[in-house]
Amino acid sequence: MKSARELHAAWRALLAEPAYTAIAVLGLGVGLAACLLLLGYVRHALQYNAGITGVDSLYVVKLRNNVDPVAPWFEQGPLLLRGVAARTPGVAAATAYVPAQPNGAGVAVRIDGRMQELAALAVLPGFAETLGLRASRGNVADALRRPDRIVLTEDAAVRLFGTADVLERDLDVRGKLLRVGAIVPPRGPSTIPFDALVSVASPIMDPVFAREMEGASGWWGKMLVRVRPGANVADIAAVLQAAADGAPVLHDYPPEAKARLAGRKAYDILLVPLRHVYFDTQVAANHISQPGERADPVVVAALGGIALLILALAAFNYVNLATVRVLRRQREVALRKVLGAPAGRIALRFLAESLLVALLATACGLLLAWLALPQFAAMMNRDLGSLLAPSTVAAAVLLGIALGLVTAAYPAWIAVRVLPRQVLAGRPDTESRLGARWRRGLTVLQVATAMGFGAVALAIAWQAQYAMGAAPGFDPAPLLVVDLPEPDWSEPQARSFVTALAAQPGVAGVALSMDAVGRRRASWINELRRPGGPSASMEIKPVSANFFTLYGVQPRHGRLFDASADREGDALPMVLNAVAARALGFTDPEDAVGALLQQPTWDGKLEPKRVIGIAPELRFQSLRETPRATVYTLSKAQPTVTVRALPGTGLAQLEVAVAAQWPRYFPNALPKMRPAGTVLADGYAEDARLARLLAAATLVALGIATFGTYALAAHTVQRRAGEIVLRKLHGARRPDIAMLVARDIGALLLAAGAIGLPLAVLAIERYLAGFVERAPMGWWPPVLALAGTLVVAALAAGRHAWLAMGLMPAQALRA
Repeated sequence: MKSARELHAAWRALLAEPAYTAIAVLGLGVGLAACLLLLGYVRHALQYNAGITGVDSLYVVKLRNNVDPVAPWFEQGPLLLRGVAARTPGVAAATAYVPAQPNGAGVAVRIDGRMQELAALAVLPGFAETLGLRASRGNVADALRRPDRIVLTEDAAVRLFGTADVLERDLDVRGKLLRVGAIVPPRGPSTIPFDALVSVASPIMDPVFAREMEGASGWWGKMLVRVRPGANVADIAAVLQAAADGAPVLHDYPPEAKARLAGRKAYDILLVPLRHVYFDTQVAANHISQPGERADPVVVAALGGIALLILALAAFNYVNLATVRVLRRQREVALRKVLGAPAGRIALRFLAESLLVALLATACGLLLAWLALPQFAAMMNRDLGSLLAPSTVAAAVLLGIALGLVTAAYPAWIAVRVLPRQVLAGRPDTESRLGARWRRGLTVLQVATAMGFGAVALAIAWQAQYAMGAAPGFDPAPLLVVDLPEPDWSEPQARSFVTALAAQPGVAGVALSMDAVGRRRASWINELRRPGGPSASMEIKPVSANFFTLYGVQPRHGRLFDASADREGDALPMVLNAVAARALGFTDPEDAVGALLQQPTWDGKLEPKRVIGIAPELRFQSLRETPRATVYTLSKAQPTVTVRALPGTGLAQLEVAVAAQWPRYFPNALPKMRPAGTVLADGYAEDARLARLLAAATLVALGIATFGTYALAAHTVQRRAGEIVLRKLHGARRPDIAMLVARDIGALLLAAGAIGLPLAVLAIERYLAGFVERAPMGWWPPVLALAGTLVVAALAAGRHAWLAMGLMPAQALRA
């Protein structure tokens, strides 16, 4: 009963000071909202693959080809290792899979005349058993043994048919009729995402896959191995390594390439726990091994730390505000003590107020998090729809109650220590020097955090903007990139499509290439030999004869391919970049023009090549990578089409032209097209996302720091009111009084800068260390962060500086 009365009285006290209540609730609520969103993302990251049955016994095969001296790791292996793994002691099951369409492209499905795209995997026998898939309808293993069947997830079934009860329904998949054989329930976030599963013998797959189940020809796939309890994973990996070392089909390299290994293995094989794969950011992409969603573990851990730091700063801010309020209410507390209120009841009143503020802040935080969740999920590029589940709401309420109890402790202690005789005699302020210093230190920490976040966010945004705007070697503005469907890009209708597209109004030209500039979905590495000189591993870029003309690229030396002089498919001419020329031993790249080279073919022969020119560097890689040795060859057909717009024609008009021609030539696929500038910017999407996230964190931290500075300025004026009066009586002018407050706040800002900015500089340097080319930002990010914080702090302290300047001696003496 007494507690209810105290809660009612606390509620009335909060209503009596709406400005304080609003600031306290909003400050704590914003901190809670930011904390909930960031910790929700961290939890989402930690849940990747956790929904897979027995995930801790599942391992992924990783491989690196050491013939290429700068080769990355790929999440794939030769399919011949599947059978080896299945027969190895300690292995319970082994399987492999490939994307049903290369490069992770989805398969087009037609339902009632409507086309949709599904992320589909073609799987080898044992996939369902190895992954622990259990059907909610039908039988997964049985469906995957039948080529005419398809397995759908419940989400995909609802998206296609409006219901998950779709067993035995037919689907038109790329013009082939498949029947739904099983439905599997959702498994949560995974690095093996799929909407549909088919057998490698499915009619939508190339028949060669069915013949390559054992990988006799050295074909590659993504492999999973389930180990038995107590098995030694290192021993299993050693067996797979020995099998790769002893497979002749994997070692068909020219003598020069083998010599370059210098005794090292041609391939390195690793087994990596599936549970940890989401945090493996060193995996590269090719047409089989698309990494999919990944996260940097350092960034995820940092976001978790930022979440807790923001919550702590919000709590410190509330303690500051509540303490200043208690000091302002000392006369009220003293009167209650004189009237007989015990210390416990005094403490209970402030505890009730703190709990009410915390609960209101929790409700505010949940509302803000709910409102911001769509934008936050889009920013992080993740499906975070379950972030605010009932369990999260319950945890948030418990956290709010805990915050209310913790943050009430210090203000309540201040109230209990109020001495009625001292206060009523006109000598208030019962806070100890140590307590005041602690509160001041917490405000310094708030401001230092805002400065640090601001400087790092500015640096990352600056570098990302610089990288996205760095000259790629051509003007991307008039270029549209169109991806042709697999395997249709090598068929006659693809050539007809390109010809028809080139004839459309507003189209200046159409060129073909293996991949878009700035994207590394597909790569081809091969040896190039200089007779009598060294050989080197090169990245081969097949292009059409008009590729350089369409991109507006001029040669550095010699000439480039020209449709009027070169015949597409001619195997003799090639174009190098300067890095490739130097790798072949030419001191001056110009000396390579006219040189005869040799390139090994798939059948082991040496094909003659002649260098006709040296191309400038095109940014196929991001600014994190050094330019690679690159060779351009002529090709008749490639899967990437680049369309150039005539002056005065927008890319939107080109997209309309592509969409109009597409169904005639590719009726069983959906068009995919993007501006070339967007393709280039995609390489820095994570950097831009991190910059936006840190910018949001900066705004939150800066808002909290503003409240803290406001509270500190208020306490400064309140504590030094007597001094201000004496200064005025002795002739101090208004600017002198303003300078008094400014010096107090300025000392705080200097201390905050001394803490936050050096740490920010270290973080910026660590981030920029990953780039081979940096933006010319100098010291501007920390300087601008300091300047911005100074402005905000001046605005926060300005009101109380103005009150101090207008403080009348008679008014202060009466108080």
